[in-house]
Amino acid sequence: MNKNVAVLTSGGDAPGMNAAVRAIVRTGLFHGFEMYGVEMGYEGLVAGNLRQLSARDVGGIMQSAGTFLGSARSVEFTTEAGRAKAVRNLEKEGIESIIVIGGNGSQKGSHALSRAGLAVVGVASTIDNDLYGSDITIGVDTALNIALEAIDRLRVTASSHRRALLVEVMGRNCGYLALMVGLAGGAEAIVIPERELPPERIAEQIQAAHERGQ
Repeated sequence: MNKNVAVLTSGGDAPGMNAAVRAIVRTGLFHGFEMYGVEMGYEGLVAGNLRQLSARDVGGIMQSAGTFLGSARSVEFTTEAGRAKAVRNLEKEGIESIIVIGGNGSQKGSHALSRAGLAVVGVASTIDNDLYGSDITIGVDTALNIALEAIDRLRVTASSHRRALLVEVMGRNCGYLALMVGLAGGAEAIVIPERELPPERIAEQIQAAHERGQ
């Protein structure tokens, strides 16, 4: 069994990525694996930017935001030639196993590496919580709490000026974050991609809330 394992972070950074990297590296070292970090996501994998990691390298990163390995999307990796180059770079280091931390685009990339013959583990990390089959992905809970903190501050301004405020959160085609933030923050209307809500209906709901004294 090959003892060289790489870990890669890709896509948008999410709170908890560093904690995941630390846990992966230290667990791998404990079991006798040689652990490698890929710098700058798939872009770094295509360029061959890999370095061996020790327990000391991942010490103290858990409390830091973002990812200390860096993250970048790669146009070249989406091509067959780019993926072949990435696989060759792993083979140069004797790496047959890779752990990919990232969202839906990142896991599509991990699937491509799996089809190329590598042993791949995908770790769901996206504040959108839009990966099928996952419960709560890395980053979504922090994003939810930060959005709620912002709403608490905006509520004061809205009340002072007798205004209705629109809060937009990330999520792309997934309305999980908007739905949870809206429910927890007491929104009068919640708009999500999965269900169309005409602007007129939103206006009616806001008007009704105003008439109730809100």
